[in-house]
Amino acid sequence: MGEKAKPMLLGTTCAVPINCMNLTKELVLPADGDRPNFEQGSLFFVGNATVILRYAGFTILTDPNFLHQGEHVHLGYGIRSARKTNPAIELEDLPPLDLVVLSHMHEDHFDRVVEQKLNHDLPIVTTPHATAKLQQKGFRSTYPLHTWETQHVVKGEAHLRISATPGIHGPGLLQAALPPVMGSMLEFQTSEGQTQFRIYISGDTLIHDEFKQIPQRYPDIDLALIHLGGTRVLGVLLTMDGKQGVRAIEIIAPRTAIPIHYNDYTVMKSPLEDFVKAIAEAGLTDRVRYLNHGDTYQFEPARPYIT
Repeated sequence: MGEKAKPMLLGTTCAVPINCMNLTKELVLPADGDRPNFEQGSLFFVGNATVILRYAGFTILTDPNFLHQGEHVHLGYGIRSARKTNPAIELEDLPPLDLVVLSHMHEDHFDRVVEQKLNHDLPIVTTPHATAKLQQKGFRSTYPLHTWETQHVVKGEAHLRISATPGIHGPGLLQAALPPVMGSMLEFQTSEGQTQFRIYISGDTLIHDEFKQIPQRYPDIDLALIHLGGTRVLGVLLTMDGKQGVRAIEIIAPRTAIPIHYNDYTVMKSPLEDFVKAIAEAGLTDRVRYLNHGDTYQFEPARPYIT
C-alpha cells in the first residue's frame, strides 16, 4: 500500500456554520502541487461499509474492513459474525491515502487485518471512544470528534470539513452496551470557503430524534452513503433495515443516495432486496444508485464550480 507524508496539526479556528460551540482543529496534509479537481470525483465500493472516495485531490478510506468470506468478527459479549463476501481489493492494494473516516470501533468496520497492516501514522477521524481504542493499538494520528464538532483538513488549495453527525447504534438502554457511533458530513471547499460538494455518511445508526437536525444544519446534500443491513443481535435491530433506509433518504433528501453495509455478515438480517422494494414503493428509485463490490460511481457537482 502506498504511503503519504505525515500531516501537520496547526492551530484551532472556529468556523462551524450553525451553533459554533466547538473549536475546529486544522489538519494540513502535504500538497502534491496540482490544482484540485472540483469538477469530477469517484467512489469505489470495496464492500461492507468500506469505500475509497477521491475528490478535490483527497483520497479517503471509510470504515476499513478487509476480512474474507468465512472469517469472523467479534462484536463483543461473546457475539461473533461470519463474513459472507470478499472485499473487492486487498488492503495491500489500496492507493496512497490521505486519511480514514471511521464511524465507530466495531470489528466489521476496523478489523484485525487493518489493525496490523494499516499505516499507524495515517490520520483517522473518528469518535472519542474509537480514538482511545486506536491509541491503545499504536495509532498515532487520531482526531476525535464529538457530535457536531468539525475537523478542518487542508491540502494545497482544497479544504475539507468533516463534521460528526449524531448516530444511535441501538435502541434505549442498549446504547450503553455498544460503541458510540457517528455519522459524517464531508464538505469539500475551495480555499475561499465555497462548498463544491457535500457527502453524508450515515454510519451504523437507526432513525432517531436528532436525525432531522442533519439536513437543517447541512442542506443541499449531494451524495449520501446509507448504512443498511438490518443488523440484529438477539432479535434487536441495530442498523437500518430497508424501511428505515428509505426514511433516512426522505429526511436527508440527498441528490443521490448509495446503500452500503448490507449482505456482508450473518448478523445482517435485512437483505438489499428489502431496501430496493421499499425505495420503489416510495417512488424514490431515480434517487438511488446501486453498487456491487468493485464498482465505481463517478460524480459531478450540481452547483457551479467556483474558481
